[in-house]
Amino acid sequence: MTKPYTGGCACGAIRYETGSEPMVELHCQCRQCQQRSGTGHSSYLTFAQRSDMTITGQAREWQVAGDSGNLKVHAFCPTCGTPVYVTFVAMPDLIAVHAAGLDEPACFKPQIVTYSGRALAWDAIDPALPRFDGMPSG
Repeated sequence: MTKPYTGGCACGAIRYETGSEPMVELHCQCRQCQQRSGTGHSSYLTFAQRSDMTITGQAREWQVAGDSGNLKVHAFCPTCGTPVYVTFVAMPDLIAVHAAGLDEPACFKPQIVTYSGRALAWDAIDPALPRFDGMPSG
């Protein structure tokens, strides 16, 4: 059996758990991730089946259109403000959790960097990781 991925917000009001393996683990350097994180990128583990993830607590949500025009739904804790997960209107089965919210953040193993063309010069990420100017397809 796969070790569960567990985590949540800083104050503990929102928690998640899944026994599934992530389909991709990535750093995103798009401008929205920079603004939302308050630094040069956000880091995510994306899971293929939202239905395999148990989420407790009540998140607040806001939506923003990505470069594709598709809506991303960002969920955060209304108590502490921690960003917890992202879902996608056009791909309702997917869910991406913020790597820093993991109970064991060392289990995050980034595989790629997206939107590297928008990288800030001071945001150094492992140069060995494959880079994409946008979101890779397929």
